[in-house]
Amino acid sequence: MSPQSRQCSPSPGGHGGNRRKPSGVVPPPNAFFDELLRAARELLAVRSPLDAELMVSELLGTWWGQRSDSAPGGTDVEKLVGEGLVEYAASRSSPAALALLSGIACLGTPRQASRAEQAALKLMERGVRSPGWAQHLGAVTASECYLNSDSYGDTDEVVCVFSYAGEEPHALVTVVDYNADGMIRDGWVTSHVSKLLERCRQADGGQGAGRAAGTESTFRPIALPQARRLLEAALAETDSADGAVVSESFASYHAFIRARIRALPPPRGADVPPGPLGPGGSPAQRRPWSKDRRAMLAAEFLASDEAEDLSDRRAASRCADRIIDYGCDKDFGRPLRMSPVKVEKFLLGWLPRKVMLSAAEQDAMPHVLAAWVRWSGRCRGLGSKQIGETLDAVFNSMSAFSRAYRDPAEFGLDPALVARLLPDGDLEALPRRAFAFPLLHGWYAGTDLGALDPADPADRRTLLAADHDSGAARRSAGRHITRHLAIADRLWRGDPPELWDAAQRLLDSGQDRHLVLHTLMDTVEAAGDDPRAIAAALRDLR
Repeated sequence: MSPQSRQCSPSPGGHGGNRRKPSGVVPPPNAFFDELLRAARELLAVRSPLDAELMVSELLGTWWGQRSDSAPGGTDVEKLVGEGLVEYAASRSSPAALALLSGIACLGTPRQASRAEQAALKLMERGVRSPGWAQHLGAVTASECYLNSDSYGDTDEVVCVFSYAGEEPHALVTVVDYNADGMIRDGWVTSHVSKLLERCRQADGGQGAGRAAGTESTFRPIALPQARRLLEAALAETDSADGAVVSESFASYHAFIRARIRALPPPRGADVPPGPLGPGGSPAQRRPWSKDRRAMLAAEFLASDEAEDLSDRRAASRCADRIIDYGCDKDFGRPLRMSPVKVEKFLLGWLPRKVMLSAAEQDAMPHVLAAWVRWSGRCRGLGSKQIGETLDAVFNSMSAFSRAYRDPAEFGLDPALVARLLPDGDLEALPRRAFAFPLLHGWYAGTDLGALDPADPADRRTLLAADHDSGAARRSAGRHITRHLAIADRLWRGDPPELWDAAQRLLDSGQDRHLVLHTLMDTVEAAGDDPRAIAAALRDLR
């Protein structure tokens, strides 16, 4: 799959990105800080605050996206490197150090910005000369924002126009990708604001003449607080993603994007939900998708002309449920929205990793999806060109879908055993549930374990008691099994996701399964009832 092309304009030349990155050793060597401080000398030669901010953003992007396994939790590189750089610059009474600190005070994380500001003030008190552009930092204001959605609703370009007290206007363009959990995957800056906006209007007008009613490709103004809410949620997705797929130049713009989002006014009153915005910049009207509402949508589809030729109605119904679930849960409550990229992500990415389909459902899925594309396209009033391109993506993915879909039976797993562990068809849950309940056959205390249901709380206790069938375990079975029940329930549900990640790390290090379970239990219990504390403690396990 090729990434979506930019809709309005190409990005300017990249801001480096080739500077040596920290190796992950904690703390980073002073040679790395020396290199950054030498690079900061270039800040003394610029006059424009915009140029200065972009240069500082590039420096801060040197380590963006890096992780340090030796750091607590393995992720706090901003503290180790970013705050370390602030401390290092603060110890150097030079104009370059002051220029760098001034930039970090504007573009850094809140902790970095606070420390950089304090350090910069101390350097100025010592008589170190501040660069001329520093007085303009922080005086940036937003004047207008626009939303440019592509014709399929796959991506939004958010165009925000800023200036320094009315001087040096510039536009920040960010690309939000709804096929990647709504994250920002690209961004760039231009000072040619009028040319950019005119190009966007012309591109929108050129499509508008042949655009069918109900399509989403529009270029329109949106309220500044709504732009902030949209971009805050999108940047949070990017920052939290493990190995986020972003443009090559994104790291150089990351700090600048973060700072410009903070410069937008926050939403007031009712919170604006994350995700795509509707016409006029208002939040798209999305009611919660209850089970009943999903079932009604599936029934409406199955009764349509497009679904008339689907022969296996039971398999078609199950497949329609999966399509609806994906649209509701992974596409911001938009099950009717279909595009070439979305159907490929669904068929070749989400389904093989997340859902176990029966053989009949595997055979039916591409045909049901094609019927859904036709039906949803008619419901949304899409043109034949868009429907045809999406259908082509379905047909082109059919053979790859057959190869990519993993049937557990092909790996020698008993289908009946898999069915007991996956009553909900959640294929991704198979390894962690097998880890939680490894003993599902045989006899224990006169009970046939093969007849027990690991999804049933009462049967779980017997299955776990059988797993502890030793003299020492039997003598302390009560409280001990209760603790195992609690951790097994979390593993079954995948709550929190960090639990299974921690278990795999411990297993990979060679630790015994039972000892791993006890480590997990002790960690969760010690963290208390706060989900964030539990997740953080599990991330720290090595």
